Amino acid sequence: MDTVTEASTVRDHGHEGGAAVRSRAWRERGSATIWAVAVVAAVWAVAAALMAVGAARVGRHRAQSAADLSALAAARLAFVVPDRGCARAEALARANGAEVTGCAVGQDGIADIQVTVRLSLPVLGPRPITALARAGPVYIAESPAEPSAGP
Repeated sequence: MDTVTEASTVRDHGHEGGAAVRSRAWRERGSATIWAVAVVAAVWAVAAALMAVGAARVGRHRAQSAADLSALAAARLAFVVPDRGCARAEALARANGAEVTGCAVGQDGIADIQVTVRLSLPVLGPRPITALARAGPVYIAESPAEPSAGP
């Protein structure tokens, strides 16, 4: 018998389990591809979740900025034309991509504004984000009396 043929016969059917080793290797062939696909899918899922969280944070900051600016504008205008404070707040909120959902301007010049920004989040879908702000005049208290030199 030829030496090469004899060696392959021993290797394939010998005591070292050649056929069993080759069969197991054949069954595991391509498993790295499945693992790679699973890892890539997990990375994409985490990335999508992080994008949704980031978009929600940006939306929250946009809503708060619109509310703050609208409240400041309404409070400032309340001293000049008290009835136009809410209209000015609505115009400013609209310019910042928000909608005023609540507005109250008091006689004392304090403006309470509530705005809503509508976002379409990648995973969660459309969501309203609401922010509140209050602005008004600054009252400066009189300076306290000079402390006495002591007894």
